[in-house]
Amino acid sequence: MVTLYGKQGSGSASVEAALAIIGAPCRIVETASWARNPAFDDLLAINPIGQIPTLVLEDGRALSESAAIHIHLADAHPAAHWLPADAAARAQAIRGLVFIAANCYPMITIIDFPERFVAGLDGDEPLQKRVRDATRERLHLHWDMFADLFPAQPFLNGATIGALDLYAAVVSKWSGGRAHIAKSRPGLAAALARVEADPRVAEVFARHWPPKP
Repeated sequence: MVTLYGKQGSGSASVEAALAIIGAPCRIVETASWARNPAFDDLLAINPIGQIPTLVLEDGRALSESAAIHIHLADAHPAAHWLPADAAARAQAIRGLVFIAANCYPMITIIDFPERFVAGLDGDEPLQKRVRDATRERLHLHWDMFADLFPAQPFLNGATIGALDLYAAVVSKWSGGRAHIAKSRPGLAAALARVEADPRVAEVFARHWPPKP
């Protein structure tokens, strides 16, 4: 059994849903840098940056970075077809995972914590808003590029849900991504809706983002 360090409403949702679909049993440990508890010290011992998700494999080694975790799951569970079997399609799916990690995720971090990247920003709400607005515009442009580069057929993984589908479905939830995609790239919006309609995904996502009453 593997152990997944994560937090409700975080990027660990994509890995948790992946493990559910693949059928790999896991123990979930709730912790995060913004919600520290005793388990966070355990996380730091295996991943000094303290990032989630972190997956502890059966042999005790830790694996972080969502894209890397999804690629590992594809290799460890080939029958699940978590990445396309065709070599060219697999390469494009990996490209998509890295695209999100390199181009979308950093924009979200800047939107959430602009003071980390601009000196003297603490307390300057107008300047913080300008930084956030400009970064959000760039993020949404990246989602447009993603939609154009990686069409769904009917899923981003091909005929079945895979790594790229879940990673995109989770990361696009933040910083207005879904609302923008729905207007700008309805084809991608429809694909993400198909992903979330899968009962296995829906069950995990409902825990991470409980329906509003």
